[in-house]
Amino acid sequence: MKPNVIVALLVGLVLGFVGGRAATGSKPTAGNTPSVAQGANKPAARAVDPTVFKVPIDGAPTKGSVNALVTLVEFSDYQCPFCSRAHNTVQQLQKDYGSKLRVVMRQNPLSFHPQARPAALAALAAGEQGKYWDMHDLLFANQKKLDAESLEGYAKQLGLDLAKWKADMADARLGATIDKEQALAQQLGASGTPAFFINGRFLSGAQPIENFKALIDEELAKAEGLVKSGVAPSQVYARIIEKGVERAPSRPGQQAEPAAAAKKIEIPADSPVFGPASAKVTIVEWSDFECPFCSRAVPTLNKIKETYGKDVRVVFRHQPLPMHSHAKLAAQAATAAHAQGKFWEMHDKLFANQRALERGDLEKYAQELGLDMNKFKADLESSKTTAKVEADASAGMAVGANGTPAFFINGRFLSGAQPFEAFKPLIDQEIAKADKALAAGTKAEDLYAKLNQDNVNAAPAAPAAPAEPAVQKVELGNAPVRGAKNAPVTIVAWSDFECPFCGRAVPTIEQVEKEYKGKVRFAFKHQPLPFHQHAKLAAQASMAANEQGKFWEMHDKLFANQRALDRESLEKYAQELKLDMNRFKAALDSNKFDKEIEADMADGASKGANGTPTFFINGRPLVGAQPFDAFKRVIDEELKKAGVAMAAEAK
Repeated sequence: MKPNVIVALLVGLVLGFVGGRAATGSKPTAGNTPSVAQGANKPAARAVDPTVFKVPIDGAPTKGSVNALVTLVEFSDYQCPFCSRAHNTVQQLQKDYGSKLRVVMRQNPLSFHPQARPAALAALAAGEQGKYWDMHDLLFANQKKLDAESLEGYAKQLGLDLAKWKADMADARLGATIDKEQALAQQLGASGTPAFFINGRFLSGAQPIENFKALIDEELAKAEGLVKSGVAPSQVYARIIEKGVERAPSRPGQQAEPAAAAKKIEIPADSPVFGPASAKVTIVEWSDFECPFCSRAVPTLNKIKETYGKDVRVVFRHQPLPMHSHAKLAAQAATAAHAQGKFWEMHDKLFANQRALERGDLEKYAQELGLDMNKFKADLESSKTTAKVEADASAGMAVGANGTPAFFINGRFLSGAQPFEAFKPLIDQEIAKADKALAAGTKAEDLYAKLNQDNVNAAPAAPAAPAEPAVQKVELGNAPVRGAKNAPVTIVAWSDFECPFCGRAVPTIEQVEKEYKGKVRFAFKHQPLPFHQHAKLAAQASMAANEQGKFWEMHDKLFANQRALDRESLEKYAQELKLDMNRFKAALDSNKFDKEIEADMADGASKGANGTPTFFINGRPLVGAQPFDAFKRVIDEELKKAGVAMAAEAK
């Protein structure tokens, strides 16, 4: 895969899967270190987007009075540590504001939290017996115990009718509720968790309580004004959001196209296809066999096939995501099965067994399908198969299919595991266009090319490039720093020692430090992502080394050995660095750096650094393992502001 494609994939993934949008500004952290942003001597002000979103609350679990003047809608994930922290904040807000505040819960279990969706189903099923909030509190109180046995234990503890609770958990109706709420979250721009809408105004992340109170107080004053003008308290929320925005505008760096957009989508001759080439509607899908959202889309596509028959053709293309360790091999297995005419059979087996995608599992499925095993094994390992999968992924990136699943309906983009009802209007519109084109003399075999091009021609013009995200006030606190103390440019990185993209950024930062020696200093903050099992322990090890004056030496060893970050390996690196081993081991055993690491994580999340790596150059955000030139552009601008000659002139 080409380097520019890898970079594009990174940015799309960081923004699309693990990031949430944060409002500008932040609460300063403790410490006397000067801020790296402009205006460091001014008090921090929390600027919140004044946009009001139309956030429906019908049918969602609600706590508080219908006459409350402020409604807080939360999109949350029971396995998300930030949501757990925010849960405590929301409980305190309820105590502080009493009957003036109403809380509404919406479900947004993230794909990399495997127990989040079952937990959400458990809460909704408890809600069927009037115990949603009781289960809600239990789940957050026991966030590390969300396995099936524990969930059942909580149901027993609440005195639920277990048979009914289990039946409700398995009911497709509750699953559809979660799917719709996740789609709503994406529509509103709330891709990360937790995300809050306070009388329709967006606040992202586990923010300090002061930030919530500032916004609640502001909205409370407006609501009281409405009541004085004659609006009934029970109608205040409806009045506030009635003219609200229904869809968030594209975020800076967001790659996905809006639903109305269309792309020229080619159909390779060797792609798996279900349905006739003369179909009135062609749906091209980019998918990942390990992605839970892709799995949820399978029944929807089956319903489309049953409903529309020969009027619809489905084309499958591969987009195995880097965070799914078995996805690429599974894609290669499906391609190898396709070579023997059994793609769709393998497709169904892979999605039916998403948690069993090891090499041995794949060979077992091939045997069950009666494939020629010698050919299957050879094709599975061939460079031709790998090239096919990578070509699909690259083509997907080029048209904005960065996340999965992604669909193009005669070229019109539809993102995510949407319900059948989201596909139906688009398909019906395209069938009507096809009928009209056929009546006008278009040949059936030319139908897709014509309709795809017509949709591209009718698509709205691309919007102007968005402005750069706001400069953040970034406190260094106790973060490890290297470089001249008086350097005019400070780069602060939020990073994860197990993240491959963070590893790729290390040589770039070294190049920056070499090119701008004396003019740039570099600070490191921790953001161990929850789906990297060794990342937090590695972060603790780096801080234990920092305690002995060897942070950067340990930093380099950890990034040089990203696949060996277990406890034994960390102790080996500490020995190589000649650390006091008793002190090092005691530090790891005591978890003494947990609070400091978690403070870094919360601080990063409040500034939008939910994915890794995220850099702030004098407070200006730069997301992902960007090339040197991306850093150079911002650094040169900052040096110019500071009146320092640019690096090129210094040479």
